[in-house]
Amino acid sequence: MTKYLSFSIKTKLTSKLVTKFTSLLLVIFTTVLLSACDKENDSSSLSRILARGYINVGTIFGPTNYYTTANGFAGFEYELAKQYADSLNVELRIVPTYSLDELFIKLNTGEVDLLASGLSITDKRLQRFRFAPSYETISQKLVFKQGNVRPRKVADLTGTLMVTSGSSYVENLEKLKQTNSELAWQESTEFDSEELLRKVLSGEIDYTIIDSNNLAINRRYYPEISIGFSINEPEPLAWMVSENSHDDILASLVEFFGTVHHDGTLLALDDKYYGHIEQFNYVETRTFIKAVAGTLPEYQPLFEKYAQELDWRLLAAISYQESHWNPTARSYTGVRGMMMLTLATAKQMGIKSRLDTEQSIQGGAKYFKRMIAMMPDRIPTPDRIWFALASYNIGFGHLNDARIITQRQGGDPDRWVEVKSRLPLLQQKKYYKNTKHGYARGEEPVQYVDNIRRYYDTLSWLDEKAKEQAIALQLAQEKSQALLLNDIVNDSVNESTSEENATESILKEEEVTAETAQ
Repeated sequence: MTKYLSFSIKTKLTSKLVTKFTSLLLVIFTTVLLSACDKENDSSSLSRILARGYINVGTIFGPTNYYTTANGFAGFEYELAKQYADSLNVELRIVPTYSLDELFIKLNTGEVDLLASGLSITDKRLQRFRFAPSYETISQKLVFKQGNVRPRKVADLTGTLMVTSGSSYVENLEKLKQTNSELAWQESTEFDSEELLRKVLSGEIDYTIIDSNNLAINRRYYPEISIGFSINEPEPLAWMVSENSHDDILASLVEFFGTVHHDGTLLALDDKYYGHIEQFNYVETRTFIKAVAGTLPEYQPLFEKYAQELDWRLLAAISYQESHWNPTARSYTGVRGMMMLTLATAKQMGIKSRLDTEQSIQGGAKYFKRMIAMMPDRIPTPDRIWFALASYNIGFGHLNDARIITQRQGGDPDRWVEVKSRLPLLQQKKYYKNTKHGYARGEEPVQYVDNIRRYYDTLSWLDEKAKEQAIALQLAQEKSQALLLNDIVNDSVNESTSEENATESILKEEEVTAETAQ
């Protein structure tokens, strides 16, 4: 009876515990579920974004999306996302990652409100996500290392092709495989597009695929990358929101992209990142990179000395465009020296000898700063820099004529992207006859500015890489010195211990000898 009662009590207690535990699990599950629902609603509802005062935007680290510079964050997608956040009057919070698969998970779980990462609109993605209006069209290029046999079609691929996992490249390759059964490729979750480019250059893989806009940027640093063929028809790029997103956030994106298309914001942003790199010259790029390594170090201290508040790399880029860093350079127009100053400009800047390298750099820096100062304060950076460069080349008067033409045609005279399309009009009589300063070869400053911007971008990238390598080398040396010092200390301690042990042994032997003698 007692045993039965004991068993009955235990059964009831166990039953109560199970009931309580089950209830607890139910409460936890419900709480998590509600939390997840709240999080999902929060991620996809514009009203909640406005209420909390910030927006989480997911993107991929890279030169077209988001990266850090000495002056803060940069990238086409970053700046466009900042414009959107400002239009909502909320704080922008970028959530960057290196993996596309991880990015999609963050969107589905509500960790980010939208994705701004140069994503192609594809059939499979349309089944899982919703897209804002397209803002750019790109093509996907199969690339290889210059010097190898160029593949012109899928059947020509004889080596290893590797692409980023989760990318639209995989979807397009799957379509190609339907008509090219021999097509094979590897997918990597570890390497991004830029890393795969370097693997092509090192010979670890034979081919990879990259978006045309990303390729245009990277060819300035890796000129040996060559294009085989396009793997698809041009695809539109757009921002992505979750399938369960509320219509209000999509509606706000439709309105935003309509505005930036109409007011020229998108055009200016596109010109800032891609306008000067549309044309690629392999020989020119290779020559410049060699000059940075072989010629620039001799003159870099002078560029740094006289740049002052300017970026010395911009001053060096101007000098390379002018003279290819040749102190005795001369043109048919009579300009001479490292900065190719006219005789009149040299006198204005107080320069006695245009062939003196230091004086030439000093005079060129002083003159360029004067050009910047002449630009209206309302013109923002970097446009005022591009205007100053054009003025350095063609003269302030002709630049103003082009700005006036821009305004007459309904364009914005304070945006470089608008003015540069009108500068060539100074070569046409029906336009220059109505200007103050008349005819000018307006195409030259456009090419001039584009060249300097390419040189500046490449030099900045090379300089940052050199700094990273110097820091890594210093850390390695410090580590090596620390290990060496540690070895010396250990050897010293071991030697001291050995000497003490030897001395102790000798003393013991002397003691034994003395005892024996006694």
